Amino acid sequence: MTSTPIATAQQSAALHPHPEAGTAFDRGHTHDTDEDDAAEVLTFWLAGMLDQVDYGVLLLLDGSTVLHINQAAQKQLNAQHPLQVVGGTLRVREAADLMALHTAMVAARQGQHRMVRMGRGEAAVDMAVKPIGPLDLGGPRATLLTLNRPALGTPLAVQMFAHAHGLTPTETRVFEALSRGLDPHEVCDELDVDMTTVRTHISAIRCKVGVDSVSEVVRRVAVLPPVVGVLKGMN
Repeated sequence: MTSTPIATAQQSAALHPHPEAGTAFDRGHTHDTDEDDAAEVLTFWLAGMLDQVDYGVLLLLDGSTVLHINQAAQKQLNAQHPLQVVGGTLRVREAADLMALHTAMVAARQGQHRMVRMGRGEAAVDMAVKPIGPLDLGGPRATLLTLNRPALGTPLAVQMFAHAHGLTPTETRVFEALSRGLDPHEVCDELDVDMTTVRTHISAIRCKVGVDSVSEVVRRVAVLPPVVGVLKGMN
């Protein structure tokens, strides 16, 4: 399967694209002034902040040169994903996706936000393409590409939420199943228990979380803040 670049990568004196995706702010340059040192510390912190987001984020220069890719995006851009990063350049795997992404990138350079769907079948994903910064500063323009979240709630966030509300281990397993979109009957099948047991656990969960229905439990999961494991690759 061949890949197709979405645009011609152009170097910038102000923003140097990093040759290896994922470490754009970790170059270890030596600066002569306190201001430069402070700026490098700030960019290091900002990169670390992006790595705490549980969905993929890529910062692009001129639509294709990857300035930074967070850990979640590195995990998502596997062999099945319609996008890939090659030599610091964002590419599509299939030529059929080229025009859709190119159109969204052009719109971003004009200050417009776009949502684009790429890939086929089960591999299809939605991505948001957003311009970064005002358009009247001159020089290269940055674009933020946000990948879709891989799940309704990440396992670690769900576990932390369950612990914070005092759920028992069995209630936590039921809660995790509900967070993945399973209905009570499917929870019965997955945990190999009867409906009475599942309903008892759901009632306890609703009481401890302070909601009146299963749908409200699921809604609470959907709005959980992103939580990323301390170890790279966790959850």
